[in-house]
Amino acid sequence: MNRETTNRIRFVIEDVIPPILRDSRLFRGMASLAWGDHISHLARFRERAPFLSAAEYEQLYRQHPRVHEGTDNSEACIRKIAAEIRGTSVCDVGCGTGALLKRIRSANPALERLAGVDFAIDDASAIDGIEYVAAKIEELPFSDGEFDTVVCTHVIEHILDYRQAISELRRVSRRRVIIVVPREREYRYTFNPHFNFFPYTHSFLRAMHPVPEQHECVDIGRDIFYCEDKS
Repeated sequence: MNRETTNRIRFVIEDVIPPILRDSRLFRGMASLAWGDHISHLARFRERAPFLSAAEYEQLYRQHPRVHEGTDNSEACIRKIAAEIRGTSVCDVGCGTGALLKRIRSANPALERLAGVDFAIDDASAIDGIEYVAAKIEELPFSDGEFDTVVCTHVIEHILDYRQAISELRRVSRRRVIIVVPREREYRYTFNPHFNFFPYTHSFLRAMHPVPEQHECVDIGRDIFYCEDKS
């Protein structure tokens, strides 16, 4: 399934079905027909977020079903990201399968260095020409300003200490930070293990505080695209 399809499904589930039904046992029961007990596991996962051990956190993500083929980004987001790359080095934090890095490389053939970081998915380690590093976003093993452009898509919504994560993205970037998050509302029962929810662009800008003067924050479909220029 691609992102465009899930975005259409998300519109119905998140914006059409009223909250009184979305948080009900009836919705949980219907959702469990598709995902079984995993729906209840996700709800408990969010409820226990402040108390989760590192092992519990990693276990859920390794067991979580892969919904999208290759990347969580829509085609519109991929094109926007590829067009906003600056410099000759790129790091994709939360790179997953590495599909986005391959698209970035294809659109920017002059790039000299591409790196991918993830902690639960290591598919990108098998891609020629891409440095893969197993690490968590809150503690990136890179020096200050090591990459011209740092990309992070569909990750911040999963991170409990998202301010520390954003601080690390800013630290290791020299010229540009690009972040994409889903534009969604919080409900008790969902099909994803998200901790943070950004229903509007200004909701996300509060998470990015302090916001530099040179920035862009726009809706792309049901995603929020954020670009911070440091050059």
